[in-house]
Amino acid sequence: MQVVACSKCGVKNRVDESKLATSDATCGRCGAKLNAGSDQDAKPFVITDQTFEQELMQTKGRPVLIDCWAPWCGPCRIISPILDELAAESQGRYRIAKLNVDENPQTSSHFRIASIPTLLIFKDGQLVDRIVGVQPKQAIAERLGVAARAA
Repeated sequence: MQVVACSKCGVKNRVDESKLATSDATCGRCGAKLNAGSDQDAKPFVITDQTFEQELMQTKGRPVLIDCWAPWCGPCRIISPILDELAAESQGRYRIAKLNVDENPQTSSHFRIASIPTLLIFKDGQLVDRIVGVQPKQAIAERLGVAARAA
C-alpha cells in the first residue's frame, strides 16, 4: 500500500500499487484519478495565458502560488530554488506554478505585475495574497499556510 495525496482536493489516500500502475486508483473523497507519488506537485509547473484559468479552476480547496518571473531577472533566479524546495515539501497542501511575464503579457497586465519576482497566491480561483520581491523561504511558507487555512 502507498499513501498518495489527491492533486484535486489534497486528501491522502491509501492505494494498492497495482491500481496505481494501471491508473485505476481514484480519490476516496472527490473521485479524481490518483498519480503515483503525487509527482505533479513535487515541482513547479508552467502556467500560460492560455492555461491560467483552467489550472486555477481545477485546484479547489488548496492554494496555488504563481511565481511571476522572467529569465533575465536576477532576483527571480535567486527565488527559484526556494520555490523548488517549497514544491518538493508541499505534500499536496498547495501547488506552485511559474508564469513567464515576457511570454504571457495578458495575465501579467491583468494582475498589474510591475515588479518581478511577484508571487500571487490564489485559493479557489481568487487572489488572496501578493508578495513582491525576494523573500525568505519561511516567510513564503507562512503566507501559503495562512492561505491554506483560510475559509
